[in-house]
Amino acid sequence: MDCLMTDLSARKPDLGRFGVWTALAGPPTEWVTPQQAVEIERLGYGALWVGASPSADLSYVDSILAQTDKLAVATGIVNIWSLAAKSIADTYHRLEKAYPRRFLLGIGAGHPEHTQTYRKPYDALVEYLGALDHYGVPTNRRVVAALGDGVLKLAARGSAGAHPYLVTPEHTAHARTVMGDSAFLAPEHKVVLSTDANEARAIGRDTVQKFYLGLSNYVNNLKRLGFTDTDVTEPGSDRLVDAVVAHGTADQIAHRLNEHIGAGADHVAIQVLGGADRVMPTLTELAGALGLPQLHDHTIST
Repeated sequence: MDCLMTDLSARKPDLGRFGVWTALAGPPTEWVTPQQAVEIERLGYGALWVGASPSADLSYVDSILAQTDKLAVATGIVNIWSLAAKSIADTYHRLEKAYPRRFLLGIGAGHPEHTQTYRKPYDALVEYLGALDHYGVPTNRRVVAALGDGVLKLAARGSAGAHPYLVTPEHTAHARTVMGDSAFLAPEHKVVLSTDANEARAIGRDTVQKFYLGLSNYVNNLKRLGFTDTDVTEPGSDRLVDAVVAHGTADQIAHRLNEHIGAGADHVAIQVLGGADRVMPTLTELAGALGLPQLHDHTIST
């Protein structure tokens, strides 16, 4: 543990209260484009989170930073099993030189179901954070994907803080207690802008069932939060889907997202479900409901 940087007095990353989460898992037509990122910045969102294990050169991150002025970009997350610490550290330093303090490196251990080389994630994360120390990536410019108490504590000690995924405000409150006030806490939350509960649950369930209910770390964390075997058995109960996918009017969704802030989150990464054509209309409506400070020096893109 001595290899980890432990200066908790370093200032938390300033990403604003709300950001946008996008996955590089599907075809590029479903990714947030640089032109949309310009509009996301104009709407007042502070960061774009890039999920689904982006490549080591982070060329997508480059494309977003180059087109925007202040928007931060964070990885949510770089998989420690697939990208060597030296490679990602070199990329961090390149981005930091070109776009000072606009890139936040998020790392994580991924899922045992997705890699043959998986070993105890805590030990692997300690080793990887130590390597990032060695290669000069500052503690306050990196975060760790964390759910359980052990990794939450490690994230608070060895990085700026944690980026929990597929969580509820109750988890956020617990994470804040575990990590203390000085650590950065940025949970992700999914949304469907629809007042048709059946439609919204169908969209939410499609994502939750397809991608997460077969992964032990998410299922175990949901059980720690009080969900039952019935709740987490595919396709997932209405109770579970409603907890991890906010739906309703923009005001109702904003209320749910603000529950994370009230529970101790510094920042919430919003993932819009339902297809690429829903992303910008949803973010536009939510920006008003969330009271985001909109900019006026960019041309609105569609």
